[in-house]
Amino acid sequence: MAPLSKAHAALASLREDLAGDVYAPADPGYDEARSVFNSMIDRRPAVIAQCVDGADVVRSVRFARDLDLRIAVRGGGHSVAGMALNDNGLVIDLRRMHAVTVHPGSMSVRVEGGATMSHLDRATEPHRLATTGGRASTTGVGGFVLGGGSGWLDRVFGLAVDNLLGVELVTADGQAVRASSEENPDLFWALHGGGGNFGVATALTLRLHELPAFSIALLLYLPERGPEVVRVYRDVIETGPPEASGGIIYLTAPPDEFVPGHLVGRLACGVLLTYAGTEDDMRKTAQPLLALPHEAEVVGAMPYADVQCMIDDPPGMRNYWSAEYLTGLPDELVDVFATRAWTMPVPTGTQHVLFPLGGAIADGPAHYPVPYRNAPWVVHPFGVWKDPADDERCVQWVRDVRADVRPWSTGAVYLNFVGDEGADRVVAGLGADHYRRLTAVKTAYDPDNIFRFNHNIPPA
Repeated sequence: MAPLSKAHAALASLREDLAGDVYAPADPGYDEARSVFNSMIDRRPAVIAQCVDGADVVRSVRFARDLDLRIAVRGGGHSVAGMALNDNGLVIDLRRMHAVTVHPGSMSVRVEGGATMSHLDRATEPHRLATTGGRASTTGVGGFVLGGGSGWLDRVFGLAVDNLLGVELVTADGQAVRASSEENPDLFWALHGGGGNFGVATALTLRLHELPAFSIALLLYLPERGPEVVRVYRDVIETGPPEASGGIIYLTAPPDEFVPGHLVGRLACGVLLTYAGTEDDMRKTAQPLLALPHEAEVVGAMPYADVQCMIDDPPGMRNYWSAEYLTGLPDELVDVFATRAWTMPVPTGTQHVLFPLGGAIADGPAHYPVPYRNAPWVVHPFGVWKDPADDERCVQWVRDVRADVRPWSTGAVYLNFVGDEGADRVVAGLGADHYRRLTAVKTAYDPDNIFRFNHNIPPA
């Protein structure tokens, strides 16, 4: 840590030089600037730099280096472990950098580092184009993509990282570089799953795909029907086209207009079948699910960008998530999954989720550090609640789900789905066979581990 006089002078200089805003703990607006969506996270950075362009990011990184401050990077602020914040360090806040530029001719889009899924999806929708995005509109594009990127379109378009064409990055020495298949190819490879370990992504270029139509079937069933519903959904996915995706979602039935009163506030078994195509084609695929007795339904064509908002995690809630990637979904595992739903904390915002993979995910490039690519299913216990008194039971429930399904786990995991679960889980999320190469790239670009508030790969 630098002497106090040097720190004061450097902070004054940063305030003067930065085009964006700078917050220190005594400044009005500091508490608002440090809040993230997971209300369990309460950290106090020494400085928050709200950057407006790449030059601001360069200035901020150099400021941190001069004062020996560790850096956290905030894009969407959606990391369940609160990796967008630190204590007594610098936060580089990219939220004012959210421009999205669509290039229909080259079927690509340039997305600034602070953009959310909503910024991306609303920009591409008028062109009837899309790329794989997260399952919530508030998720930051940068962290989502660099961590791998799984969403409603991954079975047809591949993981988000499979659609990554280039990254504009500010490295730990304060240099602006570009990574692509032609420029800094080792760094580009590492950014396919290695997350924020290598610098601050000020912009990403992604491949786009035609998406002229999108449709859904959202169905709610009594929870007793859960095992049958899960089996039918499994068969629909495994025999259907890659355009079909979605998930099983046990949840507390919300007081929405389409939900009957007898379900509100109670455990329900939900199915969301998403379909990258027309309503007619979706209905043909969904017919076995529609034929099961159900309590509520929303079925029809819906803009993809609107679907992205359907299960947004509301801000100000307490969050704890995890995941296990599965070798398959046999009947025994279906029963274990459905039984655990009955112990889910209700009524809370918690969700007991089962997502399909396969399709273009499994067919994608095998050499990137995304070792969960070949898993056909993933269980994603998603703990969300409001009252701190519920912390212990909600966290324990997530851990119980993991323990239940571990006999069927591949051992790999998508790191964006988990918080800080230790170094072994980081290796499991990157692949032991890739980890040595990632360590070499980390050592080359960030030998002092300036960027450590992430699923960290320590330098050699």
